[in-house]
Amino acid sequence: MSVVTACASCPVRDRAACAALNSEERADLARAGRIVELARGETLFVAGDDSARCATLVSGALKVTSFDREGTERILALVHPAGFIGELFTPFASHDVVALTDSRLCVFDRSVFESALVRFPALATALLRRASEDLHETRLLVELMGRRSAEAKVAGLLLGLSRAASDSPCHGARQFDLPLTRGEIAGLLGLTIETVSRQLGALERDGGIRRNGARGIELVDPARLECLVA
Repeated sequence: MSVVTACASCPVRDRAACAALNSEERADLARAGRIVELARGETLFVAGDDSARCATLVSGALKVTSFDREGTERILALVHPAGFIGELFTPFASHDVVALTDSRLCVFDRSVFESALVRFPALATALLRRASEDLHETRLLVELMGRRSAEAKVAGLLLGLSRAASDSPCHGARQFDLPLTRGEIAGLLGLTIETVSRQLGALERDGGIRRNGARGIELVDPARLECLVA
């Protein structure tokens, strides 16, 4: 479903790349965009498709994914609110982009957005900064997957999700919902579902986290998780 873009009520208006624009420039850009809503499991981009659109994630979570020859899914990156999605300089999408939760996106035709980058240099600079931040988070995720300890992998992922859920650049959110199922966490970290469940249970018993319902997580002692990752 798509609706008209409404910047005034956008929850990421101060964190997304478009925050670099003044009110008049932002209104001009917004007229070319539209809000698209995806249900969990719906696909935004499919690998090999014409790379004709780009988007900012307003709410929810996305995964960038591929499949090997055996059909096993590999999650390559996670996209959180204020994140930018789209391959501006390639003719075709390289990977699938799928909604992990019900998600809301501000979508633009790629040609329109590329024109906006020329007209508004501040937007280009902000997008470059956003791309650098996303690359840093992806590198942290790759580093996390290479760790030998299951507890370090799970603790590190929780800390990363905490940072992504926070409005502050300095502190992670103390409470957030897991956008990934235990199966997806297992696949991402190279663990079994049983190991993921055991590690979450151990972190809760040791006082590092508290689980609230099926997906709710509260970081009771973030320093403990940091020690496990270090």
